[in-house]
Amino acid sequence: MRRTISQLQQQKGGTPIVMVTAYDATMAALVDEAADTILIGDSLGMVVQGHDNTLPVTLDEMLYHTRMVARGTQHAFLVADLPFLSYQTGTEDTLRAAGRLLKEGAAQAVKLEGGRVVLPQVQALVGFGIPVVGHLGLTPQSINLFGSHAKRAKAEDAAKALLDEARALEDAGLAMLVLENIPHELAAQVTAALRIPTIGIGAGPQCDGQVQVFHDLMGLLPDFLPRHAQRYTECGRHIREAMARYAEDVRAGRFVSR
Repeated sequence: MRRTISQLQQQKGGTPIVMVTAYDATMAALVDEAADTILIGDSLGMVVQGHDNTLPVTLDEMLYHTRMVARGTQHAFLVADLPFLSYQTGTEDTLRAAGRLLKEGAAQAVKLEGGRVVLPQVQALVGFGIPVVGHLGLTPQSINLFGSHAKRAKAEDAAKALLDEARALEDAGLAMLVLENIPHELAAQVTAALRIPTIGIGAGPQCDGQVQVFHDLMGLLPDFLPRHAQRYTECGRHIREAMARYAEDVRAGRFVSR
């Protein structure tokens, strides 16, 4: 049986929530047993599609990947990203996009980026029974505004603004909040101030959970490791070595099918 949003919310202040990204059925099946929740992230634009950022990802592509993850899992709670321009244009577009991710993609919740500017969208989604996960700090869909992936909300006024926005999002009905690449002390302050769980990525250990990109955890991109990530194995190197052995056997006539 799948985990529910109420079960995740009950972990607030208790056992930290384990969140990881997945983008297809095989990947999802591999993480389903260990993860509390799986994020079908628009990060697939970079780690699957090869783009420089998340902006090119479309709603149809998010639906495609969300369906695959749903088919590969039985236990984890499924959160799907609302891609760029699927919610920024107003509540009607937001409801339609989120509804499709639940109805056609079998997601259980959607995630969107931003603070006060998305309060109407959060309220509309919650009003129609759709759980919403927020995202503050470094918001990848705003990369052209930021200009880099540097840590956000380091100044005192920016930190206060982020805390105020987190509280406003909670009041609007937010179910969980991702905090990305902000000072650890600020993340701890936000976590203590909210009744809902916080999920950190580059935000320190005092959040109510952690999220990481599957490819970073598994070392699938050997030449790339974000500062906030930790590599638990070297799948990329092992695959390259295995592929080289396979190619050598085929070219030497040693490969035999059974």
